[in-house]
Amino acid sequence: MKKIFLSLLLGSSIVSIAQETTINDALRYAVNNLNGTARFSAMGGAFGAVGGDLSSLNVNPAGSLFFSNNFASISGTNSNIHNRSDYFGTRTKENHSTLDLNQLGAVLIFNDSSGKSDWSKIAIALNYDSTNNFDNSIFSGGVNPYNSIGNYFIDKAQGLPLEYMELQSGESVSQLYSYLGETAGLGFPAQQAMLGYQAYLFEAFDGSDPNNVDYYTNVPTGGNYYQENYVTTSGFNGKLTANVASSYQNKLFLGLNLNAHFTDYLKTTSVYEGNNNPLYSSGLTVTDIQFDNELYTYGTGFSMNVGAIYKFTDNFRAGVAYESPTWYTLNDGLSQRLITRTTDGTNNYQDVINPNIVNIYESYKIQTPSKWTLSGAYLFGKKGLISVDYATKDYSNIKFKPTNDSFFRDLNSQMSSQFKNTYELRIGGEYKIKQWSLRGGYRFEESPYKVDFAMGDLTGYSTGIGYNFGENRLDLAYANDHRNYNLALVSSGMNDTARVRTTNNNITVTYSVNF
Repeated sequence: MKKIFLSLLLGSSIVSIAQETTINDALRYAVNNLNGTARFSAMGGAFGAVGGDLSSLNVNPAGSLFFSNNFASISGTNSNIHNRSDYFGTRTKENHSTLDLNQLGAVLIFNDSSGKSDWSKIAIALNYDSTNNFDNSIFSGGVNPYNSIGNYFIDKAQGLPLEYMELQSGESVSQLYSYLGETAGLGFPAQQAMLGYQAYLFEAFDGSDPNNVDYYTNVPTGGNYYQENYVTTSGFNGKLTANVASSYQNKLFLGLNLNAHFTDYLKTTSVYEGNNNPLYSSGLTVTDIQFDNELYTYGTGFSMNVGAIYKFTDNFRAGVAYESPTWYTLNDGLSQRLITRTTDGTNNYQDVINPNIVNIYESYKIQTPSKWTLSGAYLFGKKGLISVDYATKDYSNIKFKPTNDSFFRDLNSQMSSQFKNTYELRIGGEYKIKQWSLRGGYRFEESPYKVDFAMGDLTGYSTGIGYNFGENRLDLAYANDHRNYNLALVSSGMNDTARVRTTNNNITVTYSVNF
């Protein structure tokens, strides 16, 4: 990969009125990874009618009643993510590993042995699960035969008067960037146009007219642009669950979860472009572009779950559960820098347009889709079990709010037309040999898109082993899943994307204790 030739972004902060949120930002909070205890992971998360595991409360809150006594567990996961990227025939690879404490919780069991009430058992639990680990890195590179990333900047500029991109006497880039971000009707698009203009990526057809709205590019138009995109992300989605459940005549089990969500996400991107096309006969020719962005998002949310499990026989039981939408309140901060190299055929120039500003945007809300899960489990006495979960989630119901905001309204319309109602299938099994437990699982999750090329289906397999010491237990699981999706270098101006195949390999260890 070409060497990044200047330091990272620094900055102060301003308030800005608009940012370029995309539907992929919504999917970041609507699509969850399969995390949890080692037993839960090893069986593919198929726990809707099984219960007896703290991570199973995320599927069906009635599952806490299948603990026979007070119970606590703690889990750690080593995640290895392998990304293979294909960009116009050039294939690249990137690996990223991380260690995470992804589950911690306990449940208290209260039994009424007097026989005076049909509601003879109550469970109260508190559990933390990491629903998404964002630690990742992706590198894509290749020769684009069609489009320059300079199109992104000139696309933002068309129709914008030149006076908003030119520096006035004594005005700095930081001051102009700040002014554009705070001015109604301008905001983020004008900031992008200004960056491109100040870096000589394009120029005005009539540079003497402050009302000029037409521009031409200084990037050679011959195609065959060598481009690189390096993306690193870090952070997590976490969920703290307060659970209460009760059983009726040891046949019907009912549960309720109240969930507090919190998220912390950092994304750094660096896009590079170089070309060796013939120089323009006059004026400047752009030879290199580097565009750096750093996005920080944090926020909180709330959701709830209700669930029921019915024991038809000692061997067979079935469950149904509903998970409400999660209502997030989010805050974004964005830093940017643009570096260009140009030549007039005789002299070479480098322009670094670094406003040293962090755009602090107004808080906004995301409502993720609700989810229904139907489950069944068959127990082979004390020897083992097999379990199946079938879940549905309608991604077209994702909403950015306030919905009366014109930008969010367009995004919501886009998601409504591109996303669909999906299904998820999870199958798990467990077989016990004395103190040992052997486990396996399968998971399939349909793409949120009607046309799944943008993001493909997810397929996963898992296995694991556990040993029961009596009062405590140690479990180990290995889970593998993969999914293909498209990754854009810039959000507009060019539609070319890298095709990325992401493979997750997770090893989870859980220590549990009865008390």
